[in-house]
Amino acid sequence: MSDDRSGEDSHHTESSNVSSAGGEQPAQQNEQELATKTLYIQHKRFYLDVKQNHRGRFIKVAEVGSAGRKSRLLLSMAASREFRDHLTTFSELYASLGSSSSSIGPPNLDNYPEDGKIKSEIIIKDNRRYFLDLKENTRGRFLRVSQSFTHGGTRTQIAIPAQGMIEFRDALTDLLDEFGTEEGGFRDTLPEGTNFRVENKKFYFDIGQNKIGVFMRISEVKSSTRSSITIPERSWARFRDIFADYVDKMNPNNSAANTTTATSSSGVAISGGDESGISASEKTTTTGTKSSSKSQQQQQESSSSSRNNGNTAAAAATTTSATSSSSTSAK
Repeated sequence: MSDDRSGEDSHHTESSNVSSAGGEQPAQQNEQELATKTLYIQHKRFYLDVKQNHRGRFIKVAEVGSAGRKSRLLLSMAASREFRDHLTTFSELYASLGSSSSSIGPPNLDNYPEDGKIKSEIIIKDNRRYFLDLKENTRGRFLRVSQSFTHGGTRTQIAIPAQGMIEFRDALTDLLDEFGTEEGGFRDTLPEGTNFRVENKKFYFDIGQNKIGVFMRISEVKSSTRSSITIPERSWARFRDIFADYVDKMNPNNSAANTTTATSSSGVAISGGDESGISASEKTTTTGTKSSSKSQQQQQESSSSSRNNGNTAAAAATTTSATSSSSTSAK
C-alpha cells in the first residue's frame, strides 16, 4: 500500500513538468489539472489526466510499472477520441482470438508475423503520430502505443495488457463525455493570454475553458505571492461596464469633455447666461425673429404716418372751405 501512495505522489509531482508540446519542460504556472483517473491492470498502474494550458486541453497517459519505471503519452482531445475508437476495435479482435495459451505454456505464434504483430493502426494529429500495435509474445497479448513527432524528437511508448483494453477504453470514454473533444462542445481556439506590469506587481489575463464554459483568470503576482480570480465569460461585459463606470467617475474631466463634445454635435445649447452658450440654430431663429418684429414695427409706423397725413389734409381742406364761405357772406 505504501508503494502505491508513493507512486501516486511521484506521478502528480512529475505531471506539472510535462507540457502539451511533449517532452520534459519547466512547470507552467497556468497549467491546470481538470480530472484524473487511475487504473490497475495486472502489475501496472495507469493514470489518465485531463489537463489544460494556454494551448488548450489534452490528456496525459502515464504508465507506471512494477519497478517504478514511468512512460507517458500526450494526446489532444481529438486524438484521444480516435484512440478510444481504436480501442473498441482492438478489444473486439482480442475477444475473437480466444484466450492466450500463455497460462499453459508458450503461445503458438505460427499464425502471426515474426514480430508478433496481430493488428496495427496509426493516428496522425497535428505534428504527432501514434502507432497502435496489438502484439503477442511469451508473456501474452498487449497493445503497444507509441508516440513520435514528425520533426523528430524522443519516441515514447506504453504497453496496455490486452485484457485491460476495455477498462482503459471505458475510462477514456468517461473523460471525453465529461470534457468533450475539439469537434464537440468546446471551442477549438481561445484568445492568447496577456499581461502588464504596474509598479512592483504584474497582472496576467488567461482565457480557459472547462465543462461549465469559457472563463478568464486574472492573476496578480507580487514577488513570491500569487492570487487570482476566475470570471465566467457571461459576466465579462458586466465587469467591463463596471470598470468603465469607475474610470469615468475617477476622471470627471474626461467624462465632461466627452459629454460636451456629444452635446455640441447635436446642436443643443450646452451653457446658459450669455450668447456664447446659444447654439447656431437658436441664433439664426432669434435674428430672424428680431428682423420680422422690426419690419412689422416699421410698417405700423408708416401706416400711422399715412393716416395722420390724411387727417391733416382733410382738416386743412375743411378750414379753407370755411374761410371761403365766410368771405363770400361778408361781401
